[in-house]
Formats: sequence, structure tokens, C-alpha cells
Amino acid sequence: MCAGGEVPTGKVGAGVSTEQAAEHARLVGLQQRAILLEELGSLDRIRRVVKILGMVNAVREFTEHSKVINGYSDLFVEIFGERHARSAIGVGSLPFGITVEIEAIVEVT
Repeated sequence: MCAGGEVPTGKVGAGVSTEQAAEHARLVGLQQRAILLEELGSLDRIRRVVKILGMVNAVREFTEHSKVINGYSDLFVEIFGERHARSAIGVGSLPFGITVEIEAIVEVT
């Protein structure tokens, strides 16, 4: 979510740059961090981030999906201190036209 409360939308490679989409992915990570904190009570309960799946709403010719998802991955490495398995794929559309959607699997204690 952006500062104004809007969810970033658009197609990467057609009006949304790789850098903008990477920032959108970082925002998803910040939202997920907040949800994890709320649900678990403490981020210390997260033993590790197992895997993430990042989906990028992009034009057919776009090839920098991994750079977009780095916005999320880099944030989670900053927070949790280690790398994780991940996949980054391009898709033709996402719900409500959002730019990125990211699933995370975390191991908790």
C-alpha cells in the first residue's frame, strides 16, 4: 500500500518501471511484516523464511522479474538476516490490476 492508502497498480514494462515495481514489492513485504507481527505477537517467533513466490504483472516482453522481487527479498533479508528460496514469475494480470503479489512461507516456533 502506498502512503495514501492506495494499492499500487499497473503493468510493469508499460507505465511502471522495474524500479517502481521493486518498491511496490518492498511495500508488500512491509505489509506482510506488519501482519506477521500482529498475528504472532513478535517477529522473534519466526524461525526462518522458507520460500517466497513473487508474481509480477508485466508485459509479455518484460524479463526483469527477479529484479522486481528483489525489493521484497532484500527487505526480508534485512529483517530476518538470511536468504530464502524464491521464485519470481511474470503473469498477464493480477487481481484488481495490482503490480505484484507475493506469497511467503515462514517457519514459526
